Amino acid sequence: AGAADVPSAERPVSRVRAEAPTPGGAFTPAWRSPRAWVVLLVLTIAAIAIDLGSKSVAFARIADAPVVVNRQDVLALKAQDPSLINQLIPRHEPVVAVSGLLNFTLVLNPGAGFGTGAGGRWFFVGFTIIALPLALSLFAFMTRPRDHLIHGAIAILIGGGVGNLYDRLVYACVRDFLHPLPNLRWPFGDRGPVWPYVSNVADAFLLVGIAVLAIYILRAPSSGVPEPVVNSSTPTTPTGSAAS
Repeated sequence: AGAADVPSAERPVSRVRAEAPTPGGAFTPAWRSPRAWVVLLVLTIAAIAIDLGSKSVAFARIADAPVVVNRQDVLALKAQDPSLINQLIPRHEPVVAVSGLLNFTLVLNPGAGFGTGAGGRWFFVGFTIIALPLALSLFAFMTRPRDHLIHGAIAILIGGGVGNLYDRLVYACVRDFLHPLPNLRWPFGDRGPVWPYVSNVADAFLLVGIAVLAIYILRAPSSGVPEPVVNSSTPTTPTGSAAS
């Protein structure tokens, strides 16, 4: 009778094994989740479409006539002086989107975000090509399938990088049109505007993505991957009739 009771005593142990976490601990990297890849891909494509679509609409409607950017014209002017490329944009009045907060005005940027790094197009092309795989590695190996906020941040970071990379390769410059805080100036004399930079949706995506990633990294446990959960295979000592 005692031998017949042994299998029934071991059944709870089998259930514990079946419900145990994945081998090596509770951390499951996002690259193992097809759904996480689909979400990242959809959000990245959406970010690229929003950026490129907004640039196309802006350059078609903000000035009195549609502005068509020709790559050869841009390269010819950049060879003389990168700042000359804005001669390709006709004079126009800024469009007030939100009074005092946001204007729409057309600018061609020969450098990086917010008008910096003029003339370093190929440096920024190379930097973007290197940064994109790093962002994918962060998604694949350092996040979980359910880290949706972080995946969204990585998606808009990749989307913003690809959007501006497309401009640099196709137009030899970046199309900008967003001018935040256009009327805000430094106090105590005429020291110029607080925010003179004109940017685009890709730049906004990059800023938001970097900020969210920075918060995520700072708040992450210092040990990185959670400690593995011990899964003992030693059956518990049976009680009752099995012990007798």
